[in-house]
Amino acid sequence: MTTARTPLPDSIDGTLALLDQGGYVAGRDLATVLHLALRMKRPLFLEGEAGVGKTEIAKVLAATLGRNLIRLQCYEGLDIASAIYEWNYAAQMVEIRIAEAAGDTDHADLSRSIFSERFLIKRPVLQALEPSLSGPPVFLIDELDRADEAFEAFLLEVLADNQVTVPELGTIKAQEPPVVIITTNRTREIHDALKRRCLYHWVDYPDAERELAIVRRKVPGAPERLTAEIVAFVQRLRTTEDLFKQPGVAETLDWATALTELNELALDPDMANDTLGVLLKYQDDIERVRGSKLRQMVEEIRNTLPSAPAAMPNV
Repeated sequence: MTTARTPLPDSIDGTLALLDQGGYVAGRDLATVLHLALRMKRPLFLEGEAGVGKTEIAKVLAATLGRNLIRLQCYEGLDIASAIYEWNYAAQMVEIRIAEAAGDTDHADLSRSIFSERFLIKRPVLQALEPSLSGPPVFLIDELDRADEAFEAFLLEVLADNQVTVPELGTIKAQEPPVVIITTNRTREIHDALKRRCLYHWVDYPDAERELAIVRRKVPGAPERLTAEIVAFVQRLRTTEDLFKQPGVAETLDWATALTELNELALDPDMANDTLGVLLKYQDDIERVRGSKLRQMVEEIRNTLPSAPAAMPNV
């Protein structure tokens, strides 16, 4: 029995529609480079601040295309055993004991037996190269900048040739290349050798119009006035305040959800002060904004926004 594959979008507009179907409000620039990555079968390298929606792109892509999502979460000290493969040493030892008990002393045959695929534990990289009836998986290499620089060398063979070499088995190559999405928060520079194998896109903070559309899509129960004032407040924070960590879209959504749960209809200075830790994650940033500064910003926003903002069509 075969499973019908969801076809890849055949245009930029089709890619925009695909993202919209998954609830992702994207700009045309992102849809363009994503469309090219899918058609050219090249990895997509997404760079940007934390919380701007880089990881979500891979999740939405997997969901809308009906593909498996395989995620390699990078961290300091990540090695081949955790990312690509390792041998099931316990099972191999049992196999050796059984062979010894049966009097099997042919070491060449035993070696071939214990270093076969049935004893191979496949980690995310190898899993991403496996065939699937639904089509090649979406392979998310998340926060690559958190891994050690040496780990990038392990990925070059995968990104260049869609294959991995296991010394005991030889080269394992994908029948079809996976859809590779690489994200980085730019805590360090990634080597050019890896970047050259990818298409590149900088995922920036959204402008006010797109962030408003995102909040409306993701927090539909939020009152219209509250949504408009939250977005205006966050946009002003990013452009006027020298913060250690500017709030991302994820924090905007969390704040909108929190204030909606508290039955707020508009941005109240006292409640905003009490819930500022939902939006900002560093005490220095909270102290810089809270109190009279926050009240002044809320007052300016109220004077700037229309008294009853008109509802925008869904994006």
